[in-house]
Amino acid sequence: MALVLAFTASHPQSAHAGRITPPPVPTDIQVPAGNTAFLEGHAVGTQNYVCLPCPNPITPTAVCPASGFAFTLFTPQATLSADNNRQIITHFFSPNPSEKGTIRAAWQDSRDTSTVWGGRATASSDPDFVAQDAIPWLLLPVAGTKKGPTGGRSLTAVTFIQRLNTSGGAAPSTGCDALTDVGTRAFVPYTADYFFYKKTPRGYPGYGYD
Repeated sequence: MALVLAFTASHPQSAHAGRITPPPVPTDIQVPAGNTAFLEGHAVGTQNYVCLPCPNPITPTAVCPASGFAFTLFTPQATLSADNNRQIITHFFSPNPSEKGTIRAAWQDSRDTSTVWGGRATASSDPDFVAQDAIPWLLLPVAGTKKGPTGGRSLTAVTFIQRLNTSGGAAPSTGCDALTDVGTRAFVPYTADYFFYKKTPRGYPGYGYD
């Protein structure tokens, strides 16, 4: 429950290196120098929560409500599309083979099924950037990658992932207040832009500064 590289010519133009310009972000979720955004996907989906006693492995005591129960994220479920509305990636939670099956946020290429897993996220709800009542913006280092069954590698060069420009997705504020609510699920619509980074190629601006 704890909490994409060379693309083929058939991928959308926005996937090519040098054409992706992420927006400004809070300092604490900036990607380290030496990494370049090469792919952007606009996500539409849901953040899926389940009501559980609190604290639990996901929700620490410090953020538990007085009721002793809280909605806890059990998986996101989203489709990422390019500027031409073509689906490029599916987003969900799954076991990361690089960490002996630890459940992590995962992104799977819709064409070659290569997959990348995000590691421990750094989150920001800075009101100068993040909309009110929206889920936080995130920076995630890569925790693992896997080629597709036929050797697809489109996501295996990813080094960092950012979740930005979020809307919606926050856990409900009611409906998880008593023992009788335990197990109740809430599927909350959200949108976000995901930016995928790889090591800056030799000869590109920013190379060698990490």
